[in-house]
Amino acid sequence: MKFRTRERSESKVDLTSLIDVVFMLLIFFMVTTTFDKNAELKIELPTASNVAAASQEDKLELLIDGQGRYYINGREVLNNQPETLFQAMSMTLEEMGNNTPPLVISADASVNYQAVVTAMDIAGRLGLTNFSMATSQSARKPQE
Repeated sequence: MKFRTRERSESKVDLTSLIDVVFMLLIFFMVTTTFDKNAELKIELPTASNVAAASQEDKLELLIDGQGRYYINGREVLNNQPETLFQAMSMTLEEMGNNTPPLVISADASVNYQAVVTAMDIAGRLGLTNFSMATSQSARKPQE
């Protein structure tokens, strides 16, 4: 018995439909995409001046040690409650006679983040907008 072998036709891939699909997608993206010339963020950068920096007496320094204790200008706050810190900071502001001194928040590197957030929240409640933050690797003892 002899089997006949048929000649196989070469397989062809028709790319015409694929080109049509790609062309339709290109038209879709061109029609639906919008471009904006002014897509940058507006950031207010700090400015430098040649005015002398505030002296030590004119700034409010808030130190947060590794255990989360607060010190305002070297004096320890009685407890870590936000209302106690708020009262202590407002009393210190009254003693200074300046309602908007620069605030320096110095925190230990191992301090709980919530303690720093609480300090920033209270500074905002008191209207202190000019503040800076610093960290240190070990707790710095307040100056006595």
